[in-house]
Amino acid sequence: MNINIENNNVQVSARKVRLVVDLIREKYVSEALKILRFNERKSIALTIAKALNNGLAIASKNSTYNLDKLFIKYISVDEGMTIKRVHARAQGRAYRVKFRTSKLKIKLCENLEKK
Repeated sequence: MNINIENNNVQVSARKVRLVVDLIREKYVSEALKILRFNERKSIALTIAKALNNGLAIASKNSTYNLDKLFIKYISVDEGMTIKRVHARAQGRAYRVKFRTSKLKIKLCENLEKK
């Protein structure tokens, strides 16, 4: 049995989120939360930690899961929609600015073997 978690509105570019996600891929959830707690990229780590805590809350409602044995089976980051804004520049000009977003998908699994 798997627990699927999706966050489609992470306000950080996918390239930056992948740097943090690579640290916790195929780790137990408790170990991943410790890694995220002391990560330098606090805003990204907090967003991922909230998603993992959401998965733990789903698992705690269902009594079939052992929370100590849950691990991250699959985690991926894809590009989300790009928010386009206009910045005023000198001499009446306007420049477009793109704010990149990303989509986070996590699959938690409970098995004795990780692979």
